[in-house]
Amino acid sequence: MAIKELSLLFALLTTFLSMEVNSQEVVRPPLPPGVRAFLDVPYVTNGHERQKLDLYLPEKPDNSKRPVVVRIHGGAWRHGDKSGQQSAANYVKQGYIGVAINYRFSQHAPFPAQIEDCKAAIRWLKAHADEYGIDPERIAVMGGSAGGHLAALLGTSGDTKMFDIGEHLDQSSNVRAVVDQYGPTDLLLATKTPGYERGASAVTQFLGGPISTKRELAIKANPITYVTAEDPPFLILHGDADPLVPVNQSDELHKALRATGVASNYHVVKGGAHGGEAFKVPKYKQLVKKFLQEQLIESPK
Repeated sequence: MAIKELSLLFALLTTFLSMEVNSQEVVRPPLPPGVRAFLDVPYVTNGHERQKLDLYLPEKPDNSKRPVVVRIHGGAWRHGDKSGQQSAANYVKQGYIGVAINYRFSQHAPFPAQIEDCKAAIRWLKAHADEYGIDPERIAVMGGSAGGHLAALLGTSGDTKMFDIGEHLDQSSNVRAVVDQYGPTDLLLATKTPGYERGASAVTQFLGGPISTKRELAIKANPITYVTAEDPPFLILHGDADPLVPVNQSDELHKALRATGVASNYHVVKGGAHGGEAFKVPKYKQLVKKFLQEQLIESPK
């Protein structure tokens, strides 16, 4: 891709990320038949108001240990809400427990607060596995944009304790599989593009300062930094017309995973922007369903 085109993409990225987005209360639709919900469950004792999760379970417990699909919302690390991830409820009829989590925004605390929260939520789920019928060895995470970044970071940093703080430290925060949809993976790659730091940006807020002064922290925030042969399988989806997170972010993560022998299933969505309808066609919905089935149900423990 030409430098001029990359400059335009990152200019659009910084323009978008500099906009303040006011969160609005989401009206939750009725639960699917046969599903019960535990909403706004704290995963940190006496923690921040954002440190909560929603669980979706079968209405009638079947005394089995179910695999779990955890959805992490996007929103430039500074807006969004788990209530917009209620599609997690639909996983119950597929044999899973669905979970949607919130995490502290960058205006509450800069990185690494966001990944610390995600890891705390994973450890909480494992610590309460018996209570909710969770199989702690079969947890997948998925998200788009900032949620994709955090899902990928959960996947690649599972063999480090760097971001494990707080409660349930006897539990591992590693996960079984990752679905990363158009998430940033190498923030330093942005510094090579002229004009990236023009104006305020969510990346600057996320790191607590511009990348030029937060280089070491940016390296710690990059999922690519932690890639090893021990990482779980990945499914990566990214639109080739994404104006906000360039497709080369997923290109580089895929190459890094494959270079270490990690199973990485990468699909470039032709004409796909930053999410939207192109990702909702049956082809890509089926890809996600098949990947989760293979990794959480068909794959041996």
